[in-house]
Amino acid sequence: MKELNYNTEDPIAALATGWEESALAVIRTSGIESIELAAAVFSDPDRLLNAAGTTAVYGYIIDPGSGERLDEVVATVFRAPKSYTGENSVEISCHGGIPAVSAVLSSLTGAGFRNAAPGEFTLRAFVNGKLDLTRAEAVHEIVTAKTVKAHSLALNRLSGALERRIDQLKTGILDMISAVELLLDYPEDELDGQAGDYPLNAEDVANLQSAVEKLSDSFRAGKVFRDGVPVALAGRTNAGKSSLFNLLLKEDRAIVSEIHGTTRDYIESWITVKGIPLRIFDTAGLRDSENPIEAEGIKRSGEVIAEAGIVLYLVDSSEGLNAEDAKFIRNFSDPKRLICIWSKVDAASASAPEGFIPLSSLTAEGLGKLEDALSGIALGKKGIEDDVVIDSLRQRDLLNRAAEALLKTKEAVLVEAPLDAVAMELKDALDALGEITGEISSADILNNIFSNFCVGK
Repeated sequence: MKELNYNTEDPIAALATGWEESALAVIRTSGIESIELAAAVFSDPDRLLNAAGTTAVYGYIIDPGSGERLDEVVATVFRAPKSYTGENSVEISCHGGIPAVSAVLSSLTGAGFRNAAPGEFTLRAFVNGKLDLTRAEAVHEIVTAKTVKAHSLALNRLSGALERRIDQLKTGILDMISAVELLLDYPEDELDGQAGDYPLNAEDVANLQSAVEKLSDSFRAGKVFRDGVPVALAGRTNAGKSSLFNLLLKEDRAIVSEIHGTTRDYIESWITVKGIPLRIFDTAGLRDSENPIEAEGIKRSGEVIAEAGIVLYLVDSSEGLNAEDAKFIRNFSDPKRLICIWSKVDAASASAPEGFIPLSSLTAEGLGKLEDALSGIALGKKGIEDDVVIDSLRQRDLLNRAAEALLKTKEAVLVEAPLDAVAMELKDALDALGEITGEISSADILNNIFSNFCVGK
C-alpha cells in the first residue's frame, strides 16, 4: 500500500476560516506536541500548558525571537482524545485582517508546525477513530452544501445515519456468512441433524439485495442536492423568458422589453426550489437573425439548451403555438426533461394546450405547478423516500458491487450451489460495504477523498 501524501505524526496548523477580511479568524492546530508548540509563541505559556481541555485562554501571539506582540487572541485548548482530530489541539481565534492572520500563522510555523494539507484535520479524525469515512465525507458535503436541504441531508450523514444503515446491512450479511461457515467448518455428524438443510433462503438474500439497491438508488437525489440541476429557459423572442427568469430569482436581473431580441447571450444564476439547487439560464430567443452578435448568442443558447438537465420552453399565450414551437417540442431529444409553459396568461384568454403549464410572471399564477414540475423531473417520480441519502460516487459504486454480489448469492442459493462459492460472494458484499465506512481502505482511496477538502478541514 502506498503511503499517504503527508505524515500524520507532524504537528499541523491551518486557517479554518476564509482568506478575507473579517471580524475574527480561526486558526486550527493539531498534533501530540501542539499545546507545547503553541505555548512557545503565547504570551503566557504556563497558562496554556496547564489549561484543562475545552478551556479558553486570553493572551497574545508573539514573535518568539523578539517577543513582539503580533495579535490579541483567545486560544482554546483541546486535550486528546476529546478533540475533533482525537489529538491534542489548540484553536486560536484572532482578528480577521489578512496581516494579523499571516503573522499568527508565520509564528506558528516558526515554532514547528507544518502547514496542513487539504482535509488533513478530518483525515486525522478518521485515522484516530473519531469518524468513519461516511461521516468524514459528510464534513466536506456540509461545507459545500448549496441549499438548506442539502445541508440537512449532509448533517444527517455526519450524525451517523448512513454509517448505522451500512452496519445494519453488514449485520444481515454476517448472519448469512455465519450460517454458511457453520456447515463448512464442522462435519455433518456434529450438527445434530442440521446437515443437509441448505442454510440460506433465497427470499432473505433478495430482501437484503433490495435494501442495498434502494440505498444505491438514492444517489440520484443526493447528486441533485449536491451539484444542482442546470435549467434552460427557451422559446421564441419575447416569449417571456426574461420575466420568468426574474420571477424565479425574485429580482430584476434580466432586461425585460417588448423589443424582440433583447437578450443577445445567456445569463445565469442559482436559485432554490423545494430545497433543490437549480442553475437557471435565460437564453436568447430562438429565431433566424442576420445580426451577427444576436446569431452568436442564439448559437450559444442552443448549446446551453442541449446540455441542460431541464428545459422550460415558453410560448406566448397571446400569440399562440406556431409551427416553430411545435417543431421544437416535437424534435426535442428527451421529452422527460422538457416542461412546456403557456406564458403571459394574465394578458390573454386562450386556454393552454394539453401538457402546458399556464403561467403569469406578473402575478405568479402557475408558479407552484412549475415548481412541482421542476422538483419532479430533478428528483424523479420517487423523490426522496428516506432521509438517508448518498451523494458520493464512491459509495454508490461500492453499493452496486455489494448488490451484484448478493444477486450472485441469491442465484447460487436457488440452485443450492456449493457453500464455499456462496461464502465467497457474501464476503465480497461484506468487503464492499466495509470500504464505504473505511474498515477496508487504502492510502490511494484516502488521498483521493481528503484532497478535495478545503485547507483547515
